[in-house]
Amino acid sequence: MIRKINVFIRRKFRRTFQNQLCKKDILLLKNKNFVIIANNCWGGEIYHWFKRPYNSPFVGLYLHGPCFVKLLSNFNHYMSQELIFVNSTSYTATEPNYPVAKIDDVEIHFLHYKSENEAREKWTRRTSRMLEESNIDNYFFKICDLNNGSESVLKKFHELPFKNKVSFGVRNFPSLQNKNHIKIEESHKNKGETVPNGVKLFKLSFLYFDIPHWLKH
Repeated sequence: MIRKINVFIRRKFRRTFQNQLCKKDILLLKNKNFVIIANNCWGGEIYHWFKRPYNSPFVGLYLHGPCFVKLLSNFNHYMSQELIFVNSTSYTATEPNYPVAKIDDVEIHFLHYKSENEAREKWTRRTSRMLEESNIDNYFFKICDLNNGSESVLKKFHELPFKNKVSFGVRNFPSLQNKNHIKIEESHKNKGETVPNGVKLFKLSFLYFDIPHWLKH
């Protein structure tokens, strides 16, 4: 019973907090260019929240932790590669029911796309839009422990030479002390081993992390 009451309070607080922030945040970030590079839909939700165009191709898709960190470790190289669509994935034994592509040796799972043509068109268009922003300080990088985001993967992420980085997980990993790592109490339904999907995680983020402050500073 106490747990249900706590959940109700948190949800009510979250809705109230988000409604209060929305208009103010939109005005504050109206003219600021920012590029969100996220391992799943968390980044797309930020653009939707602030009513901004998708200045990033990392929308409606996800990458497994090892591939995401590999991509970031040689970002310019991978982002210049052409998408090659494949019929299988090295991360699961079952064939995905959505498009999967590779850029070099990195897999991209286009979870919310209906066809390869749609995925290619939007990836190409949004990559071009992203590259219009040349100031790397306006790039914001996010990862979480969902989809093979192990402690070692998150540690490699925080070792990357980017200014604006944040990670989310259900545990406080020892190697991430003094890093911008946020422990999330709410976990993946029925598993409890990772944070929820990107959309749910974004909604929870307001309870733990000041996203507008992060983007402004």
